[in-house]
Amino acid sequence: HCRGTRPLWGGLGHHGGNMAAVGGTRPPPEGGHTTLHKMYNNCEIVMGNLEIVLIDHTQDLSFLQTIREVTGYILIAMNVFSSLPLQNLRVIRGTQFYEEKYALFVLLNYNPNTTHALRQLGLNQLTEILAGGVYIEKNAQLCHVETVQWKDIMRDPRLEAVVRENGKACAPCHESCGGHCWGPGPEDCQKLTKTICAPQCNGRCFGREPNECCHEECAGGCTGPLQTHCFACRHFNDSGACVPLCPQPLIYNKLTFQLEPNPDTKYQYGGICVRSCPHNFVVDQSSCVRACPNDKMEVEKNGLKMCEPCSGLCPKGKGTPPPAPLPPLALTPPPPAPRSRGFSLLIMKNENVTSLGLRSLREVSAGRVYITENRRLCYLHTVQWALLSRHRTDLDIRNNKPRSKCQQEGKVCDPLCSSHGCWGPGPAQCLSCRHYSRRGVCVPSCHFTQGETREFAQGGECFECHPECERIEGNVTCNGSGADTCTRCAHYRDGPHCVETCPEGILGERGPIYKYPDASRECRPCHENCTRGCDLRAPRAQSWPPSDPPPRKAPTVIAVMVVGGLFLSCSCVLLALLYWRGKKIQKKRAMRRYLERGESLEPLDPSEKANKVLARIFKETELKRLKVLGSGVFGTVHKGIWIPDGDSIKIPVSIKVIQDCSGHLDHAYIVRLLGICPGPQLQLVTQLLPLGSLLDYVRKNRDTISPQLLLNWCVQVAKGMYYLEEHRMVHRNLAARNVLLKSPSQAQVADFGIADLLYPDDKKYFYNEVKTPIKWMALESIHFGKYTHQSDVWSYGVTLWEMMTFGAEPYAGIRLVEVPDLLEKGERLSQPQICTIDVYMVMVKCWMIDENIRPTFKELANEFTRMARDPPRYLVIKVSTDPPSQAPPAPPPQPLTCAPPQQESGAAPPADLPAPNPPMGVGHGADPQEPPPSHCPIVPSEPCQDPHSVPAAGWGGSQPLHPPTLGLSPPCPPAEPQPAQPPGRLHPHEPAQPLQQPPGTRGVGGAG
Repeated sequence: HCRGTRPLWGGLGHHGGNMAAVGGTRPPPEGGHTTLHKMYNNCEIVMGNLEIVLIDHTQDLSFLQTIREVTGYILIAMNVFSSLPLQNLRVIRGTQFYEEKYALFVLLNYNPNTTHALRQLGLNQLTEILAGGVYIEKNAQLCHVETVQWKDIMRDPRLEAVVRENGKACAPCHESCGGHCWGPGPEDCQKLTKTICAPQCNGRCFGREPNECCHEECAGGCTGPLQTHCFACRHFNDSGACVPLCPQPLIYNKLTFQLEPNPDTKYQYGGICVRSCPHNFVVDQSSCVRACPNDKMEVEKNGLKMCEPCSGLCPKGKGTPPPAPLPPLALTPPPPAPRSRGFSLLIMKNENVTSLGLRSLREVSAGRVYITENRRLCYLHTVQWALLSRHRTDLDIRNNKPRSKCQQEGKVCDPLCSSHGCWGPGPAQCLSCRHYSRRGVCVPSCHFTQGETREFAQGGECFECHPECERIEGNVTCNGSGADTCTRCAHYRDGPHCVETCPEGILGERGPIYKYPDASRECRPCHENCTRGCDLRAPRAQSWPPSDPPPRKAPTVIAVMVVGGLFLSCSCVLLALLYWRGKKIQKKRAMRRYLERGESLEPLDPSEKANKVLARIFKETELKRLKVLGSGVFGTVHKGIWIPDGDSIKIPVSIKVIQDCSGHLDHAYIVRLLGICPGPQLQLVTQLLPLGSLLDYVRKNRDTISPQLLLNWCVQVAKGMYYLEEHRMVHRNLAARNVLLKSPSQAQVADFGIADLLYPDDKKYFYNEVKTPIKWMALESIHFGKYTHQSDVWSYGVTLWEMMTFGAEPYAGIRLVEVPDLLEKGERLSQPQICTIDVYMVMVKCWMIDENIRPTFKELANEFTRMARDPPRYLVIKVSTDPPSQAPPAPPPQPLTCAPPQQESGAAPPADLPAPNPPMGVGHGADPQEPPPSHCPIVPSEPCQDPHSVPAAGWGGSQPLHPPTLGLSPPCPPAEPQPAQPPGRLHPHEPAQPLQQPPGTRGVGGAG
């Protein structure tokens, strides 16, 4: 590192400079080239400004080619050399500006009387100016600066680049440069690192692809995506890695909730993190500074010089305002000496100075000490200068007040000072103390056994004991500064530490820990059954020692409680039976009246679900439909007549035409229901997907699944669920086991809506894995039986978690009855290893307690479509060399057969059922007029009704659906996720359109 210049040429200006007035007539500064050579030879980082002014064409500037970075500005003015040897300069930080706004200022670099002039800047490696603009004007022969794309170099796009009135007769850029260059050759092409980047990049890049972005802490470009691949750092360089802050002195311990010293502390020195500050620098908080600010004083602790706030007024020279300037005669320079340069301490001709008072001076690192002609100055002869010199120091101390006269006047060191001397009168001016010192003042002894504040001694310094140490008369109170060094505690002792109160609610291995003080004021742990603490000091408190169990209650009380509980239970059961019997009798009487009179005395509910379990199969010729009574979620109710086959009686009945929405659903990411087959058991006919469920596939092929494939599945499942939402269908049982694979790159949602068709008794609520998938259900579904599209979003988040953990079981090892309590306490599934925080936050939003702020399936599909454009940015996973598309081929198609429905929702379709090839368009279902063989009736493909509620399982009612309020709208139009590619070819190749909002209200309605 090299120190740059301070602003010396602020008067140059750029308002119509006149070269005739300065060019060739103004002499160069004395030793200007020599000074530049001394300052910047072998320099890489200039800490300040770089000013190159009035340099002749005969002078060699090749020593500047090692400079890589300038922290201030660069001024190049009134020079006549042909090229600037800054070919390795990459970054101009612009911490200071020239003319208050420019970081690069180039002006009047030519001589009108000769042909010598600046012709090329030669800044071929310059890729970033962090702050400040560019001004290049009136360089008569400077070429190619107009072709440079300065917007790519300047970080702030609002700043201007003024480039005008420069050379005109210039050769064009090389054809390989694309019109942007620093010179005519192919090696002079400008390196673009900003304007060519993909939209995903936040700053610089090293290529045009989305995965070729530089780290956000890089400056000037990079060679790779990591923070160790940067050419330069925006903030700090920590051992080759660019970081926003150096490791701080204190770090937060998440277990103890305390700030603790950081063993890896580093300090900020310029733009670099260093373990120790350079010589002649002190530590102020986490930075290396040249001097402490006015409100702090320099102290040394454990061999480290640092700044600490002054307690009260700062000592002399530390925080006090400087004294009034001396008269001019007192500043007369000394007579010429052979070594007149390099003074580190020069005090001369001060008529009124009687003592130096340099009580904080600890070291004279280098340079001469010259103290002379101070006729009233005493105490100087007592100082042992050898103790202050880092190296051998040249002392020149003469013509001050004689030692004998000082001793006669009593101007000698205080008796408490050691033989090292003193700077003035009193015990506060000693170089070192004979006995002890307290806050810089020498004392005969510390307050070990007496005094209001007790102390201990360390390194000859008196320090106060911890406030929790009890003062002991006639004995030592402590032997250190911590609460564990007290001889006796003022309040209580918790282990080795003295504390004001015993701990309450400290987080331990098995939960919060509570303690109580015993008779000897020792903190003891409460009994493990105490959950809110204990107190043995209260006079009426019932308590027992931690090792003894609580007293047992009387057997009579326990017996009474048991009998009372049994009586209450029996009464509840009896009342429930009576209620159920009364409802049953009421229904029988209503049916009898209906059959006798032919009219219903009770209003019909068109939305009431049909009892399909007890229903008998009627021939179509036995039923005759009359007028329509109403329509609802599950179909249309007609008034009709039942004429049994072979009989002439006519029985009035109500006929409900069930419209199963799943019969006409047709989507690329939905398993289509082809038909039903009546018999002893109702049978469903669907597509056969030979690859089975997504759960089994990710478990078996986890080594070949790529991030692209996982994100594609996320998009496909979200689009399939959005299609169901558009058709007012609530799934209720979304899980990885109910997502089937048509091919390794195409997933389809299965088992939607058929739980109501197959298991009508599932409206009852059970805590078991067979009846209710508790671990996949939303909290409102578990407690209230409320199923909505937003409860499906919760299940979708758990399904994502299963995919990202390659088939792990959610809440493994936790009983089902404990899951609702965990969810209410805020517990959620942990972040999968392969997921970045972006993907995991999408999962967390799906698990919000308030269903109205969960994202919709449309928003989820758009979000994962955006992520699928750049999979490695969101999922970190090692993929084997075999592409996932090399899965076992599907079995050949077979004829359709009727099969009984699966008993478990997670089971995959039977292997012998072929997979028909349904059309991929939406709304093109099979023709209901042409049933397939085996007498399997096809479910009608009529559109569903538009209900306004979804039946809440377990309560027999309906719960309204409310549209959510939280969105995950992507920042740019999403693209269709791509099939999995082999490693190294993850770029998308098939665009897709984002999901569009259907007309009408969103999220209203549901389906059985």
